[in-house]
Amino acid sequence: MKKNVLIIGGGIVGLSTAYFLTKEGFEVTVIDKSDITSGASFVNAGYITPSHIIPLASPGMIAKGIKMMFNSASPFYMKPRLDVDFLKWSWYFNKSSTTAKVEKAIPLIKDINLISRELFTDIKNSGDLGDFQLERKGLLMLYKTEASYLHEKHVAEKVAFEGLEVTELNKAELHKLEPNVNIDAEGAIHYECDGHTTPTEIMPKLVAYLKSKGVIFKTNEAVLDVKISGEHIKEIITDKGSYQPDEVVLAAGSWSGELAKKLQLKLLLQGGKGYRIDVKRETGISMPAILMESSMAVTPMNGFTRFAGTMEFSGLNDIIRKERVMAIAKGAHAFYPNIEINDTEIKNVKTGLRPVSPDGLPYIGKSTRIKNLTIATGHAMMGWSLGPATGKLVSELLCGTKTAMNIAAFSPDRRF
Repeated sequence: MKKNVLIIGGGIVGLSTAYFLTKEGFEVTVIDKSDITSGASFVNAGYITPSHIIPLASPGMIAKGIKMMFNSASPFYMKPRLDVDFLKWSWYFNKSSTTAKVEKAIPLIKDINLISRELFTDIKNSGDLGDFQLERKGLLMLYKTEASYLHEKHVAEKVAFEGLEVTELNKAELHKLEPNVNIDAEGAIHYECDGHTTPTEIMPKLVAYLKSKGVIFKTNEAVLDVKISGEHIKEIITDKGSYQPDEVVLAAGSWSGELAKKLQLKLLLQGGKGYRIDVKRETGISMPAILMESSMAVTPMNGFTRFAGTMEFSGLNDIIRKERVMAIAKGAHAFYPNIEINDTEIKNVKTGLRPVSPDGLPYIGKSTRIKNLTIATGHAMMGWSLGPATGKLVSELLCGTKTAMNIAAFSPDRRF
């Protein structure tokens, strides 16, 4: 008889886990404190990014954060605050930001991204979710300055060394690839290995499919307490009821750290806030791009173009900082001079919190202290890209089969 699994968190990681566990015959319940219509899984850039092999925790990032600390419009913003968890996380983030640790992380990030890219294709080909946008046009890294070009060229060399497809484009080649929009850039690095999707299209389809397969959803329901006996979770208590699952998967994104405290576990996490502006009119943009000097992403999605960006560490909140929204609008216009994001589009901005671990690698694995707990969070800016791979790895762990890759480096118990 297959076990009953309770998944805490209904983002792309939680739903992907439910998807693969259901395929293995598990009885699955998903609990989420929201109605699963908003948050990071809905407002992200929709990228599938094997090219993003450099973790957020890399040399110079803390220095950059301190430099930008008093400019709330900056792309990487760390709000000054006396918070023990944040200070501890910052210490370990800085400790992890070394060249040696980045080099160790590169093949791991590449491998899990490639697994996820194939799983996105498998899900589409299965027909389980019906049709949805899944394109493999690659990702353009647009640059204006020599400094940005040289920085990305260094990354591109590492990407090519890992066997991924990447080319350089000059102005003429860029125009040939994007003929219907005026781009003010000197050129681009084209990561042909990448793909893109429309998250707001996939998420509802995934929920609908899971419901049709018997997955129970408990939405607008918050976990209040956990009862532990020995090395096992015996009961999950919420504001609406209680559950006695055989297995628990903690996939609550940026809130996973707070919930881990109820389990008497230390899970270092900070929520990194991102913003998105959707433009539901013709822009002429057909290629996903990262605007390097503006530190933001652009994605042509089904029915609209999404402009997204910023990494803001200011605690677990959904406060919208207008100066950050305007920075995205200005950044878009700087690279696409003919595109003006209007007041209505700016007014409809949305945010989401991405769970960031100190070393930029996700937490994926069984807890050594609580035997029926599996943790799946901490994916930083790659949550969408790594959702299916994480779900598959968790299902393999619960089935007791060999995992698709060695996940020792993702252990929730690792030291920084």
